[in-house]
Amino acid sequence: MQLPDIQNKNVASFLQSEQLVQETADQIMKDFGLFSIVITFSGKLENAYNELHEQLIKQVSDLLVNDYQRLLSVLYQVDISDKEIEKAKLELPNYNDFEIIAHQIIVRDLKKVLTRHYFRLNP
Repeated sequence: MQLPDIQNKNVASFLQSEQLVQETADQIMKDFGLFSIVITFSGKLENAYNELHEQLIKQVSDLLVNDYQRLLSVLYQVDISDKEIEKAKLELPNYNDFEIIAHQIIVRDLKKVLTRHYFRLNP
């Protein structure tokens, strides 16, 4: 098995597995929970991306306005760089800044989940 190549244009193809979606949602909830920020997930596969994306947009916009340092801490915890955000801006021209950051959080946590799966299968 090869480590998956996740990019902004192919994220949806990785969100077809209920297990991967749930683990990605769990990772997002864990990362935000470290900062006492509640993210929930209904467990419904068909709307998972939109459900998580909308919550993350709200949290990112609230943090940007009310607690910028905490937002930076969350982004550091999730492991999202300025370079990744700038690249996503070019690849997702119809997304605003909040939507891009929220999308990148989903992408990064999905990468964490897939990397764990890869190394579990390829010790």
